[in-house]
Amino acid sequence: MTAVNLSFSFLSHSRISYDSKSIFFSSLDVPSWSRRKPLQKNSLESRKNCVEIRAIPERGFSGKAKDAKDNANRTPSVAFKSLGEQKKNNRGAMYDLKEQQINESDFQDESFLNAVVKVYCTHTEPDYSLPWQKQRQFQSTGSAFMIGDGKLLTNAHCVEHYTQVKVKRRGADTKFVAKVLASGIECDIALLSVENEEFWKGAEPLHFGHLPSLQDPVTVVGYPLGGDTISVTKGVVSRIEVTSYAHGSSDLLGIQIDAAINPGNSGGPAFNDQGECIGVAFQVYRSDDAENIGYVIPTTVVSHFLNDYDRNGKYTGFPCLGVLLQKLDNPALRACLKVPSNEGLLVRNVEPTAPANDVLKKGDVIVSFDGVHVACEGTVPFRSTERIAFRYLVSQKFAGDLVEVGIIRNGVHMNIHTVLHQRVHLVPFHIERGQPSFLIVAGLVFTPLSEPLIHEECEDTIGLKLLAKARYSLAKFKEEQIVILSQVLSNEVNIGYEEMANQQVLKFNDIPIRNIHHLASMVDSCKDKYLKFEFEDNFIAVLEREASDTAASCILKDYGIPSSRSTDLVEPYVDSSEEKHVIDITDINDSPVSNLELSFNGLLWA
Repeated sequence: MTAVNLSFSFLSHSRISYDSKSIFFSSLDVPSWSRRKPLQKNSLESRKNCVEIRAIPERGFSGKAKDAKDNANRTPSVAFKSLGEQKKNNRGAMYDLKEQQINESDFQDESFLNAVVKVYCTHTEPDYSLPWQKQRQFQSTGSAFMIGDGKLLTNAHCVEHYTQVKVKRRGADTKFVAKVLASGIECDIALLSVENEEFWKGAEPLHFGHLPSLQDPVTVVGYPLGGDTISVTKGVVSRIEVTSYAHGSSDLLGIQIDAAINPGNSGGPAFNDQGECIGVAFQVYRSDDAENIGYVIPTTVVSHFLNDYDRNGKYTGFPCLGVLLQKLDNPALRACLKVPSNEGLLVRNVEPTAPANDVLKKGDVIVSFDGVHVACEGTVPFRSTERIAFRYLVSQKFAGDLVEVGIIRNGVHMNIHTVLHQRVHLVPFHIERGQPSFLIVAGLVFTPLSEPLIHEECEDTIGLKLLAKARYSLAKFKEEQIVILSQVLSNEVNIGYEEMANQQVLKFNDIPIRNIHHLASMVDSCKDKYLKFEFEDNFIAVLEREASDTAASCILKDYGIPSSRSTDLVEPYVDSSEEKHVIDITDINDSPVSNLELSFNGLLWA
């Protein structure tokens, strides 16, 4: 069996693949749509293989190999994977970081290690191709640690699509049920609580430390593959920079270490030599050209997550300025834009849904952010002698924060103010409610396009035109969705349409569709004799309304479907937009949606 050579893995215990030169751990607990995939046939994914998150220097999307042969023929690249230990049946208060004194420096001290617990999770993922049902459940294990106030921290991918979460302390023989209080997909952090007081007897929570420096000693503690007892590995900090988070499809500050971390380490703490927790282990880097590269979520990101939860009672996410940027290294380019000095980033595009769209324009040059100077290569000052990607400044803010942006427009320097909001993805990476929306009309199954659905259906069945929209189009308003006809449940009423699948529906009775809830509302209120659906390339499907209503119950019974629509579509449709939107159904924006378009060069959708 030929192993996939390059991967970033989530830290969950999974199947092992071998070849004569390498061994790595395939993750089964993380959705492979957490990065965008290339528009090519060779990126077809097997649902039994490991998740791979391709990170290509200029542009990269996720994809799993069609088979081992396809992997062997690929051009070498790198990929992120989260690691958490799992088994799957036949399937693939404000928290500050001020220094705290801790006496325990010996990692053999039991009271120190007892704060790290093992996590047992049962997952039940949605079936995005059959959105009215769930897939078969599977189990995983990972790590977590106590942070005080009856709470635990772990990775979001360790408890994604959970139906039950249990935790067990070191040396204990009893598992306790845990509750997931909040899950931050972007930062791959989840907050748990255990109500049973017996679990907390004698517990001593860990304390957070400052961001470490290069070559500082680091120790990773958790419950990885290879045994049931706690594991301790040591190394040093080798790099600190804005890093791609595989599970969240985001770019946040990350700590690179050379300590050995393996499947099952997900959610485990990393310590400095003073015994302070400096982060959470969450993914590793696998490549033929690199060894011993692991990643830790730093306490700055953890603190942001916890403060967000305390301020809002829930996780609201990391904000986005909503601009696509370009470096200004070239002197001629700076001169053309009337930028007098070696500074600034060119605004290539502004997202229509971003508040910045009202004050920033394409062609503006951003030279400062809240008073911090922005260099022409896309970096800002970081600590005393370091620089870091501009995105770092934005990630330190919260959704709703007002910021000042210094720009040069047509040679004139000015300061503008805007509010930071979460980014609106036209095609979401994750389904927030855990179950996709769907609408069945006379056997025609409609659902919004999402990365999980693309993953399940594979790119060939989705089609290049629809994939191009998914990869390159931007949402023009907050509620916009790409609604597709997923499949047709054969019945006498829909004769002639049985072979239709994965096609975007653009209009209903000549009215452009905003989202699936809008479509459901128009179907419900239709009094015309016919139901007319218009798809790509002017393909039209027409159904007789009364015949469709009559056949509806029979179709649901024949296919064992409990309802003709998901529960979120039962409520009346309300257009929450402030103004009516003109929808250009032929438009495909030429600006890539993927954060990886600029990858590790320090620029991205900020």
